[in-house]
Amino acid sequence: MTTTAATGAESDSSRPAGRRGRRDVEVPMRLYKTVTVFSTLIAVVTVVAGFFLLDAATLQVSFLRTIIAGALRAVGLAVPTGVLSTVLAVLGLLVIAFGAGVYTVSTRFRAEGMGKSQEDTDEDGNNG
Repeated sequence: MTTTAATGAESDSSRPAGRRGRRDVEVPMRLYKTVTVFSTLIAVVTVVAGFFLLDAATLQVSFLRTIIAGALRAVGLAVPTGVLSTVLAVLGLLVIAFGAGVYTVSTRFRAEGMGKSQEDTDEDGNNG
């Protein structure tokens, strides 16, 4: 009987009722604003940088690709075109994925007193 109670308590704590498995973190408003600003900034910068890397991977006349290839030649590395394209493409996708991950994690934060997620909009009553 104690095993059932312990199992029930574990399942309740791992999935809050009515929240569909979301794990929101409630923080003070100042921290919420800081997290929102910087996570959005990081996400935008990394996505743009990732697309620059993808552009350099696909265009042989890209300014960034020319700089990278020149820097590699300056240190004595002769990298074949196909290898450089592959490395730049993979790096670009990883940078974009990192930016998306940062933004996704930041959406878990809520300020004190903020409403819950979209499924709880009926709490406020009818607006019409």
